[in-house]
Amino acid sequence: MNHIEDLCKFLDSSPVNFCAAENVCQRLDTAGFARLDMRDAWQLKPGGRYYVVQNGSAVFAFIAGYGPAWSGFDIIAAHSDSPGFRIKPKCEIDVEGMTKLNTEVYGGPIFYTWFDRPLSIAGRVALRGEDPLRPKFATVNMKRPLLVIPHLAIHFNRQVNEGNKLSAQKDMLPVAALGCKEPKGLIRRLVAEELGVDTDDILDYELSLYPCENAVVTGVDGEMICSGRLDDLSMVHAGLTALLATADVASEHTRVLAVFDNEETGSGTKQGAASPILEHILRRIVLSAGSEEDYMRAVASSFMISADNAHGLHPNYVEKYDPTNHPVLGGGPCIKVNANCKYMTDADSAAAFRRVCELAGVPCQSFVNHSDVAGGSTLGNILTSKIPLRGVDMGALVWAMHSACETASTADHIYTIRAFTTFYGLYPAK
Repeated sequence: MNHIEDLCKFLDSSPVNFCAAENVCQRLDTAGFARLDMRDAWQLKPGGRYYVVQNGSAVFAFIAGYGPAWSGFDIIAAHSDSPGFRIKPKCEIDVEGMTKLNTEVYGGPIFYTWFDRPLSIAGRVALRGEDPLRPKFATVNMKRPLLVIPHLAIHFNRQVNEGNKLSAQKDMLPVAALGCKEPKGLIRRLVAEELGVDTDDILDYELSLYPCENAVVTGVDGEMICSGRLDDLSMVHAGLTALLATADVASEHTRVLAVFDNEETGSGTKQGAASPILEHILRRIVLSAGSEEDYMRAVASSFMISADNAHGLHPNYVEKYDPTNHPVLGGGPCIKVNANCKYMTDADSAAAFRRVCELAGVPCQSFVNHSDVAGGSTLGNILTSKIPLRGVDMGALVWAMHSACETASTADHIYTIRAFTTFYGLYPAK
């Protein structure tokens, strides 16, 4: 259960994307990884441990291989962001002395799971610096209950349990204070106090709400974990754990952990999977010791695991799932398949990942959408439109994906770490 305890700690300390990226970096620093800057010239050496941070919310770690420059990459990709609510500029709204905050929906959260629970605030703050075009940044995490989104009492809406359409602008605004004498600028004052800076030094912010409850292990035998942000921080944790577990083992291939941001909004940012950031990093790794021809050969010799959680069979809604492909929590990591190429999986890559699971001694399942129920997409097919990689879309199973509190299997997380660890160890240096 050490992996599960560590996952809970990682989830609790990573309430938003910026905090998650910071935690990944801290673990990489402890393991002897050196931070690289895309503006600098790189001097890489075989076996060297490195990472790049993009926008403070995406992290790309790699261990340079011992093979020739055209040796392949073994890549695990995941994402740092989760659906929720982001605080707008000039956010305070006063209603009869009660102060609520104006927020905007990020991604696709399940609205009603955010009602009537203590919420806090975390994110990134841009501070005044010497270079006008390069502000200083600070990560802030309030770590205490500050807000609540109160639901309307059933007495005012007797049909609430028969369906209740919610407005993001009206129903989902959190209350921050009662009887605040100076509501205007309240959030900036709170942030300034937390960071120990003057409010005038705060140029901008990207602040999000998060539920205050910690991750917990539940079930009669402790077989489940309940937490926000399991999608996709559980896969970030599994990939990072596997990379660090194999860091001392020399490999012919370069092992890469790519933690993107903004998957929940389509990946169309400089830190998202639709950007050229991973391609640039992989190309620079090869060109530090080889040629453009070597880069093309390396891509052709590579394999990527796109790790984003999948939907486990829900015991109350069996009819929502495909009649013959409905994976269950606790049954092992799940390969995601879609005939319309919403996932990058094909028979070649599915077979390869099944073989990895066999070598790891873990079970493997398949997920296909019910033909009448549209599914989502993930990192894999977006990345392969930028880099022609072989690869598979997979994930550990969850219930209530995008809820403020999701549920997963503890066994599946351990299975996934074992599969990822085996994957990173496939090509030991000769």
